[in-house]
Amino acid sequence: MSNQSQSSDIETQTPVDNQISDHSNHKRRALALQALMLLLVFVGGLGSGYLMGQQSGHDIAASSTTEKQENGMTLMEQINPPAGYKIPAVFGDIGPQLVAAGAIDLVKFTDIYRQQTKPLTDDQMSILTKETAANVVINPENAYFLLNFFWALGLTNQNVILTEGPMMSKGKEQVGGYASTGGWTIGAKKPTELFASSKIVTLTDEQQARLLEVASGVYRPCCNNPTHFPDCNHGMAMLGLLELMASQNASSEEMFETAKYVNAFWYPQQMLEVATAFKASKNVDFAEADAKTVVSDQYSSGSGFQAVHQYLSQNGLLEQAPSSGGSCGVQ
Repeated sequence: MSNQSQSSDIETQTPVDNQISDHSNHKRRALALQALMLLLVFVGGLGSGYLMGQQSGHDIAASSTTEKQENGMTLMEQINPPAGYKIPAVFGDIGPQLVAAGAIDLVKFTDIYRQQTKPLTDDQMSILTKETAANVVINPENAYFLLNFFWALGLTNQNVILTEGPMMSKGKEQVGGYASTGGWTIGAKKPTELFASSKIVTLTDEQQARLLEVASGVYRPCCNNPTHFPDCNHGMAMLGLLELMASQNASSEEMFETAKYVNAFWYPQQMLEVATAFKASKNVDFAEADAKTVVSDQYSSGSGFQAVHQYLSQNGLLEQAPSSGGSCGVQ
């Protein structure tokens, strides 16, 4: 009986009932498929959002790095202008006088640059061998030529800064023990023979006083000594340059300004950091920065520069110059 009833129920299901059931099943499958697609879209959206966010982070970081590099290059161009810095002084016959005095051996001098595959230019040879009215211009290409040229002048020229200043503190017999004396290897005479031996640049009392004022206030980041104590090549070269400027009546302001830029060509990494510190702490560009302050012991001495470096390091402001410079040997 019950089997017959069950059979009857099954038999009473019409084709329409079956169609509704099929439609219902199809609808359920469609809804499930739709839900799955929505889920995939949602998850995909989250993923793309993550990727976009990640890409955005990369873009921001890249932009920050690029901006920092551009700022660094802008500062680098400020301290080392590609066109150079024109110094208010002319070479005159200093080169021929240095050669005649034995301060420069032309063969040794030119060989240094030939060995470095940077042979001297025709203009540089003219500076060494002929009188010229050309202004002294320092640029990235000739910075080390001028370093050696003025090193020879500072070492050889007779001036009381050498004969009565700190260089004589250990006695005349010990004067050859400094890097600025013993390190000069491209002269025709021994450095101790050359030391303050020739009157190449002579100064009036007023010019000498101005030289002493500036030389006492211009420091270099390799040590804590001013130009008045030129115990390394940079100090001796700066002395020679300042002597030439003083002899041609440059003002103390012009001499300090020149020292600011020349230091930057001879110590590009250190002076880039000093320029960065001035911009970050004072919002002052290198060109507008007070030269006497820039070259003072507060910023340009060895200890002053270390304080600047520490400040930049602590504030994430360190930049890298193309060349560190600063060697105390013949370059």
